[in-house]
Amino acid sequence: MKISATSSGGFAGLREHYEIDTRAHPAGQALEAALAGSGFFTAAPTSAMAQDSEPLGADIAQWRITVEAPEARHTVTFAEDGSVDTARWQNLVAKIRAST
Repeated sequence: MKISATSSGGFAGLREHYEIDTRAHPAGQALEAALAGSGFFTAAPTSAMAQDSEPLGADIAQWRITVEAPEARHTVTFAEDGSVDTARWQNLVAKIRAST
């Protein structure tokens, strides 16, 4: 399984990008478990908060997480705004960051 996570915007326009192949990475199994536990493959492609709210300020990072598995490819986008609606994706990004 391949995981790609990319941020855009945010404070000073800093960009983050992570690529992980879970088959070759020491934290691979833990990341796959985190994906399964978050309901990643059944989630809407864009968080409800991002769809329904007014535009966010430029200082809020926008994330795109894409996972390619043998049986599926799915992408979720969300704003790193600290909201309850996006907490599971923010936790997933934290695990990805910690594994690199």
